[in-house]
Amino acid sequence: MSLWTVAPLVFLLNLPFGYWRASTKKFSRRWMLAALLPVPPAVALIIYSGIGWKLISFPVLVGAFFLGQFVGGKVRLLISGKGPR
Repeated sequence: MSLWTVAPLVFLLNLPFGYWRASTKKFSRRWMLAALLPVPPAVALIIYSGIGWKLISFPVLVGAFFLGQFVGGKVRLLISGKGPR
């Protein structure tokens, strides 16, 4: 798989965890679980895709990871009515 195939998969993997993280108290055990549980599947996806840890892949995949967490949290806020109108 290419980098541009894996990055959206990492993003999609993190959406539900960002959604969950937005409903927990910051820095609580559940907040940490929501932030850290998707790390092993994301790393496994990177390893088994054959991309490896090249200089270009690292910022793209880390960005996809955090963007998925961020967007998932924003979706939670929008659905709950606490987001921008």
